[in-house]
Amino acid sequence: MPTICLDSRYLTARPSGIGATVAALVEFLPELAPDWHFRLLRHAGGAQRLSTAANVTEVALRAPANGPAGMWLLPQLVDFSGVDLFHAPSNILPRGIPVPCVTTLHDLMWLTDPQLCNPRPWGVVERMFYRHGITRAVRQSNAIVTVSEATRAAIGAVFPEALAKTTTVLSGVPAGFSTAASGRLPDGLEGRDYILCIGQYAPYKNHEGAVRGFAAACADRPGMLLVMVQRQGPSNQALFKLAESLGIGDRVRFLPPVDQAHLVALYQQARGLLHPSWCEGFGLPLAEAMACGCPVITSDRAAMPEVTGGAALLVDPGDPAAIAAALTRLIDEPGLSAQLRLAGLARAAQLDRRESARAVLAVYRQALASAAIVRR
Repeated sequence: MPTICLDSRYLTARPSGIGATVAALVEFLPELAPDWHFRLLRHAGGAQRLSTAANVTEVALRAPANGPAGMWLLPQLVDFSGVDLFHAPSNILPRGIPVPCVTTLHDLMWLTDPQLCNPRPWGVVERMFYRHGITRAVRQSNAIVTVSEATRAAIGAVFPEALAKTTTVLSGVPAGFSTAASGRLPDGLEGRDYILCIGQYAPYKNHEGAVRGFAAACADRPGMLLVMVQRQGPSNQALFKLAESLGIGDRVRFLPPVDQAHLVALYQQARGLLHPSWCEGFGLPLAEAMACGCPVITSDRAAMPEVTGGAALLVDPGDPAAIAAALTRLIDEPGLSAQLRLAGLARAAQLDRRESARAVLAVYRQALASAAIVRR
């Protein structure tokens, strides 16, 4: 029976969409293929094993996922003897992997829109890094998995030769995101009306557009807050200044990343999630919000219409007036809010983590079969 090496180093204390996708594979693959063996590469900073399944072994590495050592030295850090297939689940394929490979490409933003990823000087280095790793993934992987048809179309536009070996597997809703009772809201938010915005402060998230749209919709609604959950640091001072300049500085609450219980409570009690990104490979907050019964306003492009599947209000992310109009409708039309809530719950029920893992397992089978044919 085959041995699959799954690079699971993205599973750290720092939450991410890639991490959630990997977590589903770690949880369900050993159960779905009990006669297969899974070798998990995990980050040495984690205190615990990732899996207790009998058909799983783990190798701890200090080199982080998507870092220089992992990109160029992984074959020297890991013994690949006995491995039949390697899965790189975080956009890049390391150099020199001596076995057939599958790579998950979540998006191509570093190739198509690098200014939306990191416009600072260090972003030039990151762009070269990801261009190198993504290009190798496309050329050398036996199969490619992507998390939306939108990303598959982007792959086809840049690398048309890769379409034949690319399979779309929508990500699932992470465990614990539901309408079931959850924890308390963070301090200061109990009993308050608020719109929620979640995600790292990066240009592609368009948080400036969210602030401008909220200001236009809620200038005369002093009781309504905009709650932004994002990593705090010098870079997002621009958002503080923008909110102040628009006269809503006292009504925008910036929270650092919160634990899952608080996050579920934030979704459940929000008037809605505002997610006007310029681009997303999938957009995990959309799935999380819908599963928690939170109405969604999101962009009319990239993967966002696909992920929400007709269960969200779609807006042009470059038009603050359109964002404001959608917010006004959501706040003023209770019937619309209820409709979006029910539609979102139904859509979230279709985003099943176990079925996503099963679809990836099918890609493994195809990749192993094609590699066997090539070896003959």
